[in-house]
Amino acid sequence: MMLQRRYGYIFLIVSTLAVALLILVRPGTPASAASDAVTPPEPLLPIPTGRQLTWQRHEMAMFIHFTVNTFTDKEWGDGTEDPAIFTPGDLDVRQWVRVAKENGFKRVILTAKHHDGFCLWPSKYTDHSVKNSPWRDGNGDVVGALADACRDAGIELGLYLSPWDRHEPVYGDERLYNEYYLAQLRELLTHYGPVREVWFDGAKGPNAKNMEYHFDAFWSLVRQLQPGAVMFSDEGPDVRWIGNERGIAGETNWSMMDRSRVSIGKADQEYLNQGDVNGTDWVPGESDVSIRPGWFWHADEHPKTVAQLMDIYYKSVGRNSLLLLNVPPNDRGLFSDEDVNRLQEFTQAREAVFATDFAASGTATASEVRGGSERFAARNVLDGDPDTYWCTDDETTSGTVILDLGNPVQFNVIRLQEPVQFGQRVKKYHLDVWQNGDWKQVSAGTTIGYKKLDRITPVRASRVRVVIDDARACPLLNEIGVHFDPENYR
Repeated sequence: MMLQRRYGYIFLIVSTLAVALLILVRPGTPASAASDAVTPPEPLLPIPTGRQLTWQRHEMAMFIHFTVNTFTDKEWGDGTEDPAIFTPGDLDVRQWVRVAKENGFKRVILTAKHHDGFCLWPSKYTDHSVKNSPWRDGNGDVVGALADACRDAGIELGLYLSPWDRHEPVYGDERLYNEYYLAQLRELLTHYGPVREVWFDGAKGPNAKNMEYHFDAFWSLVRQLQPGAVMFSDEGPDVRWIGNERGIAGETNWSMMDRSRVSIGKADQEYLNQGDVNGTDWVPGESDVSIRPGWFWHADEHPKTVAQLMDIYYKSVGRNSLLLLNVPPNDRGLFSDEDVNRLQEFTQAREAVFATDFAASGTATASEVRGGSERFAARNVLDGDPDTYWCTDDETTSGTVILDLGNPVQFNVIRLQEPVQFGQRVKKYHLDVWQNGDWKQVSAGTTIGYKKLDRITPVRASRVRVVIDDARACPLLNEIGVHFDPENYR
């Protein structure tokens, strides 16, 4: 990375006309104390909340689909399943959490209730739950056990409570069912400690009873009881669906959208996939996909290849999104060995690419920067988090940063990041490398956002040029990385 932390300082070295300017900012020091450091730009609305920033910085979360479907070999149960079929004899939620943590997932999201209506906790509002299964003599609680395991491991807990319930008799009576749903939601949000994501959707089968879900009331309850949680749905309000279940964000992907244009369960998938450059609401995209063909475990299915998972990673995390990867426990209540092994291979593949950043020891020069002769501003943001950023003058919507890597190196991945706490800005950019005495374009794109990973044909060069061609306001970058993917996953 361009930004290195040494002995509690942030060092940012900029070479301009053979004059080196070194700006030192001690974490927590106000900008005025940093040798007349340049005043930061005004945030460009909309901007993320603290919980949205935390969510995006996690980069990956694990979905866990588990219910009676695991034992019936179905994807959607019909609600008539006998609770007696729920018999995960070797269930070990600590294995789930351990595997998640070892492979870089900061959060797990459990299907506390899927469309079949079977509850993985002993809800007092229905008999269709673990309390009427033989598992642990009816005294088991999957949600509770997972909450404890997450707390002990330092992993965040998320929960999915399906609005569509094919078992509950009052489903179809709008008032009674929405009250029933709110009662179950309250159970989940008050009995299990901190919940960091609550996952909603508008899924309904073609023969489902016509009934409206009171999402505004659902969201209000979450805000009351779990104010630190982000909420997911087509509309947000915090995190939006990316528009497909393949884990692929749009090549253009704005974190903004206009929530008034979105109807849950009936949303324009292209709009969700790309976001909206003119959107008034900050609702970044979450890219959900399963490691297997189905969302639930099936004995005859197998996990995706490492190449497929890496391609998904580049097209989700590497396109300003968060990757929500589903890993379904088997009918014993464990992650299958082949899934665990594939996750480990996926982790090793990511580490092979990003453990080394050739830009870490390089220097940078900017064409036009905020404050005239002061080339870059280094400043702490977000309560002492020592992020820094490069910014142009307020009236400038383009600019260039040249990285001098020192020596020629081989690379095929270039990483760009905007400090999105000031808003998402870049609309168009391209990347050049210095070869044979001239600049050669190797990539071009539209949005950057929190993170953009550009895969290019492997090149050997000592200099990289980032050209911001257009932006909504003065462009900001806070990280540029240069990496080599040995498997060249493209």
